[in-house]
Amino acid sequence: MKRLAWRIVLATTALVLVCCTIAAFNAGIRHWQGRQVRGQLSFDANLQNPLTLQAGSFQIVWSPDQGGTISVLHADHPGGAVWETITDCAFAGAAFGDETITEHRGMFSFRDRICKRYPHQHITQVRQEGAGVAITGFLETTPSSRDVAYTFTLQEQASGRLGFTLEVDETTANRTYLTYRSTHDEDFFGFGAQFTHFNLKGRRVPIFVMEQGIGRGRQPLTFLVDLVAKAGGAWHTSYISVPHYITSAMCSLFLETHAYAVFDMRKPDSVQVSLFSSTMKGSILAGDSPATLISRYTKATGRMRPLPDWILEGAVIGVQGGTEKVRHVWESLQQHQTPVAAFWLQDWVGQRRTVVGKQLWWNWELDRDHYPHWEDLVADWKAADIRVMTYINPFLIDPSAKGQYERNLFQEAADKGFLVKNTEGNPYLVKNTDFSAAMVDLAQPAARDWMKAVIADQVIGVGASGWMADFGEALPYDAVLNGNIPGNAYHNQYPEAWAQLNREVIEETGTGDDFVFFMRSGYRESPRYSTLFWLGDQMVTWDRHDGMKSAVTGLLSSGLSGFVFNHSDIGGYTAINLPVFPYVRDKELLLRWMELNAFSVIFRTHEGIAPEANHQFYSDEESLAHFSRCARIYAAWAPYRKELVQEAAATGMPVVRHPFLHYPRDKKIRAMNYEQFLVGDAFMVVPVLDEDSNSVHCYLPEGQWVHLWSKKEYHVGREGLEMRVDAPLGKPAVFCKPETAATASFLENLRKLGVFENNTGLAPTQK
Repeated sequence: MKRLAWRIVLATTALVLVCCTIAAFNAGIRHWQGRQVRGQLSFDANLQNPLTLQAGSFQIVWSPDQGGTISVLHADHPGGAVWETITDCAFAGAAFGDETITEHRGMFSFRDRICKRYPHQHITQVRQEGAGVAITGFLETTPSSRDVAYTFTLQEQASGRLGFTLEVDETTANRTYLTYRSTHDEDFFGFGAQFTHFNLKGRRVPIFVMEQGIGRGRQPLTFLVDLVAKAGGAWHTSYISVPHYITSAMCSLFLETHAYAVFDMRKPDSVQVSLFSSTMKGSILAGDSPATLISRYTKATGRMRPLPDWILEGAVIGVQGGTEKVRHVWESLQQHQTPVAAFWLQDWVGQRRTVVGKQLWWNWELDRDHYPHWEDLVADWKAADIRVMTYINPFLIDPSAKGQYERNLFQEAADKGFLVKNTEGNPYLVKNTDFSAAMVDLAQPAARDWMKAVIADQVIGVGASGWMADFGEALPYDAVLNGNIPGNAYHNQYPEAWAQLNREVIEETGTGDDFVFFMRSGYRESPRYSTLFWLGDQMVTWDRHDGMKSAVTGLLSSGLSGFVFNHSDIGGYTAINLPVFPYVRDKELLLRWMELNAFSVIFRTHEGIAPEANHQFYSDEESLAHFSRCARIYAAWAPYRKELVQEAAATGMPVVRHPFLHYPRDKKIRAMNYEQFLVGDAFMVVPVLDEDSNSVHCYLPEGQWVHLWSKKEYHVGREGLEMRVDAPLGKPAVFCKPETAATASFLENLRKLGVFENNTGLAPTQK
């Protein structure tokens, strides 16, 4: 038996090594395939003298020295150029390419074969053109070949925002490249919800909305999931992918396009942006602080509107199983006097058995067999000031196999021509586990109106005050939409259109200020329309690739790009209940995730994809008591949360913030991924993110801080303070700014809610 056990261990180890080696090799191939297009810069003899031109409040400076550079200056950026090209290096380039796309259930991988490159750039003119500046010339396969004419224009769009456009002949080139200066110590943040790394300097970041994957680089899990289901993902795969960044040098840029883009920051001296289009449009932002840059970015792209108070005052209880089950859970919560804002019942449409467990019937109508006496349940919750929330997505399935249904929405949409089509003109059926579904064509006005009526009648009509508006990231690359719009052109726009449709529903039904829908997919302008986001399907693990740590990184990075109201499922979602690789939620993970999300804008549970295998907040008395305690902690800072929600809607500053936003020059802060975060500017939260741990390492930046539980006050100098802090279960490490209204209100409400009973004053200052 011992010999057999050793053989199993050796075989498993060998498998892990092989998987990791193959994964590393594939990553190396992808890295090599993403080579930059860089060439030489030349210019006409008439450009031998320096020029200073104006584009509104921006200065555009041409310098012929050392091969030629373009610099953009602005008074709000006193530290030098806002944007600058590299000496003697082409800043504009083009190519003709032919991409190969592999996709599987919302996962996409790109291989681009470049047929012809135009890496070299010649400038013939740098001139004032109206209120802006135009730079014209040729892009070349070899110096002086004069192959493709280009125009690069710069014009102020708003205060502190300089628009740019690079255009080439689309019959000659379908790829554009913009290359410009960076420094080796410049850190890059943003790009939507980035789950693995907060600082993207030294990395190549593709911008394309998709499923985040299962594992996302954790080996051998990612390799095995790719092998079986082609759904492992990578460190950069994300539901929310946005062509926007902010740097530690107070530089910011975003693209205004829905095409596939890549931001390549692997070279220490430069950035190269590449785009699958012959026209690259975007904006350069000027500002002296992260707050100013975020404000100007969100003013251009659209800000989220304030959430209603009701969802900010208690827990959103995600539970499934029918009327009897949810009433039983409600009774348990009442016994613990748990503040509850809503019950979120994603299985309101009924459940079906598939290869991955229980999934939903994507035919958007109430299943009265699964939820008998629905009206009584909704009325009882209303009497207790509790809302009901449900679930929808833009997919439709044929419910014939279910048996009992009132409307076949799939057939209705197909008969009316409201479904996304394949290249043969038939409804495009997308495989999802062991069933297929079609997507509503959101580019078609009549289809949008029909889907809005479905939500108004079938969802709001049964008493829901909100819903999860799931998916949005899976539009096939080769699909065909209304007006023969190709899927590749509409793919990144689809989640924006899905958000806009849901927004129009609540506005047209007169419930806009009181209803909440939350989404996981998003692109640049999604915050303009959506009421709330969540971070998608993390695994029920602690890891930084796809577990609890990744949820914190995703939360903090997305806040920089306007996703100011975001949160994760308490306990994660994705479980794999297999004998060889068991990934199921354990009790400790769930309890620590409760503490983490007590300091998020929304406090919402999810049973996960395998409810029976996962530990739940109602699984035992200790878990239920801890959940109630965390819900009271969450409720205690509701007044401050509501203030931050209003601030976010007015300025674009997220509720939960990476400390970089307030301490941009602190290098220790900038090096953080997920270790700690700010709530507003008043609370510093250092969550426990490792199993079997009752303490955390924390760093306090300059200022006055008070430890929430011990009341010890710290006066921290410019050098900051690093220390180890106790964080036993139920007392996560939280530091507050003393003598602020937010802290005073928080402490008083914690006492009122019984989280701590004494009223001791602050201890003497610790230095």
